[in-house]
Amino acid sequence: MTTPKLKTRRSLIDLQIDYTNGIKEPLENLMRAWKGIKELDYTDDNSFFKIGGYHGEPFRGGGWGNASYWGGYCNHGNILFPTWHRVYLLRLERALQSIAGCADVVLPYWDETDESSILYGIPSCLTDENFVLDNETIANPLRSFVFPRNITDNISQDPSADYSKPKNYETKRYPLSGLMGPNDIAATHAHNALFPKYEDNVKILNNNVKDWLNSHIVVNKVTIPTNLVQKFKDCLDAPNFTVFSNTSSAAQWNGERQTIDPVTGKPMVDDPNFKAVVSLESPHNSIHLAVGGCDIPSYNKSPIPGANGDMGENDTAALDPIFYFHHCNIDRVFWLWQKKHGATDALEIIPEYPGTNTIDNQGPTPGFAPNTWLTLDSPLEPFKKNETDYYNSKDCINIETQLGYTYSQGSMDDHASLFLAKKQDEFPSRIIKVSKINKAPIRGSFTVSAFMNVNGEKLHLGTEAILSRWNSQFCANCQTHLEVKAFFKLPIIETKLFSALNENPYEHVEIEIHGRDGFINGTNKSKLLNALEKPVTGFHLEII
Repeated sequence: MTTPKLKTRRSLIDLQIDYTNGIKEPLENLMRAWKGIKELDYTDDNSFFKIGGYHGEPFRGGGWGNASYWGGYCNHGNILFPTWHRVYLLRLERALQSIAGCADVVLPYWDETDESSILYGIPSCLTDENFVLDNETIANPLRSFVFPRNITDNISQDPSADYSKPKNYETKRYPLSGLMGPNDIAATHAHNALFPKYEDNVKILNNNVKDWLNSHIVVNKVTIPTNLVQKFKDCLDAPNFTVFSNTSSAAQWNGERQTIDPVTGKPMVDDPNFKAVVSLESPHNSIHLAVGGCDIPSYNKSPIPGANGDMGENDTAALDPIFYFHHCNIDRVFWLWQKKHGATDALEIIPEYPGTNTIDNQGPTPGFAPNTWLTLDSPLEPFKKNETDYYNSKDCINIETQLGYTYSQGSMDDHASLFLAKKQDEFPSRIIKVSKINKAPIRGSFTVSAFMNVNGEKLHLGTEAILSRWNSQFCANCQTHLEVKAFFKLPIIETKLFSALNENPYEHVEIEIHGRDGFINGTNKSKLLNALEKPVTGFHLEII
């Protein structure tokens, strides 16, 4: 018996280049397939509305009206994050292939760390307003989605945190807002009226994405990346699948590596070569917020508070088509990590570690009871491999031998190679730990940023994106998992100019927390004067 030929998921930029060079069929068929699933009746199992709704809203099962549950099927903040989304993409891809003439369509990935994205932002076929298909100009199927019926936020008990959407609502991206609850709709219309030109909005969106991808500082003529591209590279160094897979496990791993010095009483790290782990979910979250509505806090531009796009909230993120091209790249990075660490055929989970229980981070999904331990055998509902059995993680470890697809050569392939020469030493650094951030009072997703202030110059050290529920304050599970932690590198500068920073870093490090409504809290005293009289959330700062 011959082995079926693997289908190759290619970079979306490569499809665009082919199209420009006259090889139009791959991109045209992709557009045809997307147009097809979006036009199916929303009750059809292959419809985009049905599949997009598996991730979050419209809530179903145990989640409907029950604050103890998440209500969507997606897994975040636990070890099922990479595998659940892997089979989710497979389900969407099979729906695309069900459209007439599209049996060979394969979902491409947005290579978020390639040169094109770094220079220009999002591939243009995801943002172009129109596309010519079969000699007819149509609305670009990859740009947005118009809801065929309304969805109701049955979780929220707070009328000011309502993520319901009406029929005919069209998904929004940065800098626009998509909040349509009764207490938000007037503010949304006023905000969106400030951005009337679609072409200008695409430029703003791309500039925001580029800011996230390109941030860096220059110290003593040395460029130190503090950006999202570096986060993607760093996650490939995660030492095991448990901490690679999700933010809950990674935060525990980073936190337990420090102890208290019995002499000084100050935090210290057991291993002097310790490097804070970055999980795959961390850069994943950053792209969600970059597209969905959070800018990277900076000192050289004005932010846009009130930008509340759909990609920025788990509730509706998967109803924006860009979600799948982003997650296809996340799956590719997962595969790169597997190849680098010899984990293409087996994954290992640290038993009963934070991030391995249904109560961690978001709460149980439909089909799971609270306080259930998650394993590689846990069902990845609602995705079935046959008429009776759900996929589990063991069914999708090897994408080539088990699922029949692979990925084309893309960025970071060399970085993930097992045969690289010894890596150059990194710029020496300490670790900034920000903990005890209470997410309950914060509406929706937010960012935690660290800055180094030297001689009046404010250097951005990094931003951690927190992809949160819009109504955490009224989520029973969230109330037991309110603390957010973030870790940043603090460069150790061996020069006279920076000696004061090394001796007393607390005087030079600033933390800022930004939400959908602007600045929330931080160590920057000048900004605190312009913030709320009482910050809605606090935090604890340690430098180790």
